[in-house]
Amino acid sequence: MCSPHHHSFKALFLLMLCRSMQTAEAEGKGEILPPTIHKIIKGYNKYLRPFFDNGPVSVGMSLDIASIDTISEINMDYTATIFLRQRWTDERLCFDGNKSLSLDGRLVEMLWVPDTFIVDSKKSFLHDITVENRLIRIYPNGTVLYALRITTTVACSMDLTKYPMDKQTCTLQLESWGYNINDVMFYWTRGNDSVRGLDTLRLAQYTVEDYFTSVSEAVYETGRYPKLVFHFELKRNILYFILETYVPSILLVVLSWVSFWISQSSVPARICIGVTTVLTMTTLMMGARTSLPNANCFIKAIDVYLGICFSFIFGALLEYAVAHFCTLHRPISKELKKAEDEEAEEERNGVLAAVAKSCDVTDNMNKIDSNKNSKASINGKKERSKHRGWSSPMSVMKRLFCIFDCFHVKNPYHIDNYARFSFPLSFIIINVFYWIYYLYF
Repeated sequence: MCSPHHHSFKALFLLMLCRSMQTAEAEGKGEILPPTIHKIIKGYNKYLRPFFDNGPVSVGMSLDIASIDTISEINMDYTATIFLRQRWTDERLCFDGNKSLSLDGRLVEMLWVPDTFIVDSKKSFLHDITVENRLIRIYPNGTVLYALRITTTVACSMDLTKYPMDKQTCTLQLESWGYNINDVMFYWTRGNDSVRGLDTLRLAQYTVEDYFTSVSEAVYETGRYPKLVFHFELKRNILYFILETYVPSILLVVLSWVSFWISQSSVPARICIGVTTVLTMTTLMMGARTSLPNANCFIKAIDVYLGICFSFIFGALLEYAVAHFCTLHRPISKELKKAEDEEAEEERNGVLAAVAKSCDVTDNMNKIDSNKNSKASINGKKERSKHRGWSSPMSVMKRLFCIFDCFHVKNPYHIDNYARFSFPLSFIIINVFYWIYYLYF
């Protein structure tokens, strides 16, 4: 068995070996680095920011948007590849000369760099093929340029009420993680021109309409931190949806109107057209929602239009059901109409007899003296007032019967004639209001 002295000697030997290896590694780095860089790095403390005792350090930033790969309405985010450039001045890195020094990206671990992060990033990574895509460049006056190539997935809150005629405004926010406004200040190096690449960017469903930059502060419980925000507005291209959804739905509505020109006795043909268009429209509505969030409170413009088209198609099917029902009950209605005509004829004969009788009564009344005439006129006024009281509810009932009679279809075959005119006209009017509202309001 080994003695305790043997174990302590072995631990001391390993400790001395590790220290010697660290010293040799540091000397090796000093030998590998050029004299200028070795002189700059010597005595440099990367854990202290520039101007540690003389106010905050100003960090300027600029972006190049290499690509916007995907914009997802389901996840409410977008994925972009960007070139992030940061520039600041570190007085400890000043050197004599008139040329800048470009260093290997792996030497960034020897220098102080800002702790910048993307606020709404869900997932990000730094490209590392074939080496980590980082750039360090030092200028004689101590200015440091630090560039990164990053692919990030950033959250973007979207309002889909006007989908697919919507415009979305997304942001890319840059903040300092640990240094507050007393330590670090952020600014855009060239204002709105600090972000490039969007003018030549081509997206599948969107067009970049406008973009601008802003400078603000983020307030948290731990303090106030510098923030840079890049805003860009995306307008969706509607042509794809017109060809994919709107035109097929319009054609299905027009197809449902074909049944108005088919004879009402052709029951299988009209039912087949109605049921087929309803089922096809249902399939089209389900397919239009596959690329959208399933659980949301948005009533989108495309949902409204598909609902309108479905209502017209279903209305065409109901129209035939009503017309066919009225056709089956047409003989009964004829008998009822004949009985009504006979009653009306008898009523007219009774009215004529009453008029003739009233004329005879008038001739007899002319022979009576003036006193009796005055009394008769007073009694007649009273009787007319009584008749008026009885006739007022009767007149109301007659008016109601007239109103109900307007909805009575005397000839069921006229229903198709009305539908041929009313369905297309109402569909055109609703389309005009729909497109004006969603395109201009």
